Amino acid sequence: MSELIDNRSKKPYDKEKLEKLKEVIKELHEGKTVDEVKAKFADVLEGTSPLDISRMEVELVKDGLPIEEIQNLCDVHAEVFKGSIEEIHHADEVPGHPVYTLRQENMALTNIMEELIPEDLEKFMENDSDDNRFKLIEDINLIWDIDKHYSRKENLIFPYLEKAGITAPPQVMWGVDDEIREKIKAAKKQLVEYSGNKELVKEKILAATEQAVDMIFKEDSILFPMALDTLTEDEWIKVYEGSEEIGYAVIPPQKEWELKRVNVLKKEEEDKGITDSGFVKFETGILSSKELELMLNHIPGDFTFVDKDNIVKYFSQGKERIFARTKAIIGRTVENCHPPKSAHIVEAIVNDFKAGKKESESFWIQMGEKFVLIQYFAVRDKDGQFMGTLEHTMDIAPLRALDGEKRLMSE
Repeated sequence: MSELIDNRSKKPYDKEKLEKLKEVIKELHEGKTVDEVKAKFADVLEGTSPLDISRMEVELVKDGLPIEEIQNLCDVHAEVFKGSIEEIHHADEVPGHPVYTLRQENMALTNIMEELIPEDLEKFMENDSDDNRFKLIEDINLIWDIDKHYSRKENLIFPYLEKAGITAPPQVMWGVDDEIREKIKAAKKQLVEYSGNKELVKEKILAATEQAVDMIFKEDSILFPMALDTLTEDEWIKVYEGSEEIGYAVIPPQKEWELKRVNVLKKEEEDKGITDSGFVKFETGILSSKELELMLNHIPGDFTFVDKDNIVKYFSQGKERIFARTKAIIGRTVENCHPPKSAHIVEAIVNDFKAGKKESESFWIQMGEKFVLIQYFAVRDKDGQFMGTLEHTMDIAPLRALDGEKRLMSE
């Protein structure tokens, strides 16, 4: 019956305090300094909780302050509230819990950014040898793992916060996450394409690491307590189950989370390869449906899949199709999707596949300047059972024109 239980905490809603907190941010927005605001609102800031900040940001958005403005002031917000946010210790103290793992990652990332990188950066500033440059590149590659950390909170935790009506903080934080991602990429680019400007390298690295460390503070003191105060046990179980699909940053979880009970809300689709967080599971990896669609659309040529009952289930939408396809063909029998003069050929191919007489069949035709290869493949499961037919069509004229060798990357 857990699906009928809403175990979110219902904390008192102090409207007077909320209005004063909004005034804090509005004065910052108007140009007041952090010290000025702290002095004026010391009594309000004392005991401020992450939930207070969440509610305040939601109200600011309702008042018309753009998300981008809140995002631009995010670092200032953190400085104002630093030291005033009450400590909250819940399930994040339990090894294996998603928040416990996120905190462990934050500690590991902090160690890299505050100890390892400064040490290696100092060596590089003294001697910009390739060895010292490559060591910094390795360090940047390590902290790029933060992308998995951010992806887990964005794709697994944020949806439940938004479901609970907490919309502004996730939007603000996601925007800052993307800024950090871009700064890490910019730092690596300066190192990979290094042209002798050591100061610029240092500037880019510090810009990335300083903002990433600030985000760690915001997560540890605002996001995680707010999430622990908001998500239900069933929701945390879903977050836990979806985490491995996205991956972990720098260090793996110390141990599995000993769930208090079985997740009775677990969807039947999970067993069919579809996860609660929208990922498609394969034996060799995991992709979101969007990634899978884009991947198929970017592979050269056209794909069409017909299931074991001769029903057209899917076709790719690459930039240059050989034969026209419309969504109207989805759900139709494959014989009805071909002109009468070729329908009997398609039917014969599929029958041979079903009977196990063939595994593939190919045709090639000249179409103006295009030399089109049309291939059909029998799709079978691991037990050899026929599951459908895959058609792949591609203009191979450019491939036929290849000669000699190409060993260098194009300009």
